[in-house]
This record gives sequence, C-alpha cells and structure tokens, in this order.
Amino acid sequence: MNSADKKYLQLIGTKIRIIREECGLSQFQLATECDLSKNQIGRIERAEISTSILTLKRIADVLEVKVVDLITEASV
Repeated sequence: MNSADKKYLQLIGTKIRIIREECGLSQFQLATECDLSKNQIGRIERAEISTSILTLKRIADVLEVKVVDLITEASV
C-alpha cells in the first residue's frame, strides 16, 4: 500500500472514530450493531486494513451518516 492510500485509510478511520465517539458508542457497541468484531472496528479505525464498501455502509447506517460522509475529506 502506498503512502497516499494509507493516508486515505487513516482519514476514514479517524472519521469513524470521531463520529462513533460523538454517538457515545464504544468499539464493541459499534461492532455489535454492525455484526463485526471489535477487533475489526479497531483495525479499521487505526487504518490497519482496507475494508469493503458494504462494511462501510453498515458502519455508516449504525452511525446514522452517509457513506460519503466517511470517505470525503471535507467533513473532517
């Protein structure tokens, strides 16, 4: 993975963490609502893995935002 890709994944992970915390959810709570593991949520937030668009949609749905809000730079 090149540095631009890594930076983009960090942007997405940071947005997910910020919105999750604003919603008052722990990683475990978000994971449970998304039918994912807490470990997977943590790895997404830390930009350790690239996740699928469908997983991002599940996360966005639980956080009550649009996927575009998670993947665009302007809303950070």
